[in-house]
Amino acid sequence: MSAWGNGNSNLSYTSFLLTGFPGLQEIRTLLVLPFLSLYLVIVSANALVIHTVAAQRSLHQPMYLLIALLLAVNICAAAAVVPPMLFSFSTRFNRISLARCLVQMFCIYFLIVFDCNILLVMALDRYVAICNPLRYPEIVTGPLLACLVGVAAARSTGIVAPVVGLASRVHFCRSDVIHHFACEHMALMKLSCGDISLNRTVGLTVRIFNRVLDMLLLGASYARIVHAAFRISSGRARSKALNTCGSHLLVIFTVYCSTMSSSIVYRVARTASQDVHNLLSAFYLLLPCLINPIIYGARTKEIRQHLFQRAQPQVPTEKAQSLPSHRQLPA
Repeated sequence: MSAWGNGNSNLSYTSFLLTGFPGLQEIRTLLVLPFLSLYLVIVSANALVIHTVAAQRSLHQPMYLLIALLLAVNICAAAAVVPPMLFSFSTRFNRISLARCLVQMFCIYFLIVFDCNILLVMALDRYVAICNPLRYPEIVTGPLLACLVGVAAARSTGIVAPVVGLASRVHFCRSDVIHHFACEHMALMKLSCGDISLNRTVGLTVRIFNRVLDMLLLGASYARIVHAAFRISSGRARSKALNTCGSHLLVIFTVYCSTMSSSIVYRVARTASQDVHNLLSAFYLLLPCLINPIIYGARTKEIRQHLFQRAQPQVPTEKAQSLPSHRQLPA
């Protein structure tokens, strides 16, 4: 740490201890196995669906490519959270520098926001596919898809960078112990000294504005999509459109409910123990990563067919040799 005197407001810690679950110090090594198992399941499930999309040419379409991208973001999000969590359970590897802490904070929040922005792109893709199906191939092209993903990444950076930038200017003099398994914004701000009202205001404003705008855009898109789906004359096509939208809406519900739970916990459950806060943080960070591949793998017919197909013993079939043509029949 850098300091100019004990208790001086100029003191600022430049490295911190991540305590993971502070109330479970004596048994925290027992938490390694369940969280490691959860991490391996998340990586395996997401990677399996991604591999299925990549390996099947018939799935090289915008909707399935966006699903694969969403699941790749899930793997990155889990990788940004679980390995540092496992290290925080060890007294030898639980110290993190301020720079690494801010990088981890940026990665976690960038991936969360990027996840939500991909859902917006998927809503736009489904809107064009269902509301304007005849022009879909000429509207949703590869370059447009790449441009939309680039805009989503830029928007995510623009939302997260101010929060992390303001956090980097704060003096941390209360303690060098973060009672958390990751460098979450609120967990780090608890160690600050001085006025952090601007940080709180910017963080809350950005979060509320981003969530409200996203929900308005998603609500407007899917309202039009559902309205257009019910106007489709073919029952089979209508069922397929609604089933696809249902999968996306389930993912949206999971992602947004889990992310909003963190804000509710920090502001409502102030009397809850730190371990409860940390457990709920792990819940909202990892639940979408676990649920999303299950939803898309089970509910998307095209993916499910390739994902769960097994090598069946082939019944030998007699080819055309058994029946000669009429010209070869004996007289």
